[in-house]
Amino acid sequence: MQLEELIVHALAGSARDVFSTMLGVELGSGESFVEGANPEANDGVVALVGVAGPWTGTGSLSCSPQLACRICARMLLTEADSVNEEVLDAVAELTNMIIGGAKNELELALGPLGLSIPTVVYGHNFKTKSAIHGDWVVVRFNWEGEPIEARLCLGRTEKAAYVLPHGPASVSCAVDV
Repeated sequence: MQLEELIVHALAGSARDVFSTMLGVELGSGESFVEGANPEANDGVVALVGVAGPWTGTGSLSCSPQLACRICARMLLTEADSVNEEVLDAVAELTNMIIGGAKNELELALGPLGLSIPTVVYGHNFKTKSAIHGDWVVVRFNWEGEPIEARLCLGRTEKAAYVLPHGPASVSCAVDV
């Protein structure tokens, strides 16, 4: 299986599982495509999670502000009329679960991977870019008539990370391989 197919399978399966478990919503199969390294400008809410290991990159989830409010309402069983901290936290947590689930599946083929803490952006006419010079694999679902996109951009790491013991804590360093 090619990397793109692995990512699509992992993202789609994880998104369906998380939406079913956390929101009680059944997502369809979604449509997948590859987007170049310079995506179009965004309007809405985007949560980003870094991926690190033998492969590095970025995973994200994006949707409209209205859909983000509905996600929050479903997750927290509360009303959200506009994007606020609870809405951003709910989208961040949903992203963490979806990208985390995809990461767990991808580890079977790519080796151990780690995730960063999510960062959430909300606004109009902004762009997001990964430092990895590769394409984004995108899976777009429709929920309640609106698109929600799970994305992942991965590239092979040129350096291997090793953890060196140093007293009660440890120190990470990168070594060329």
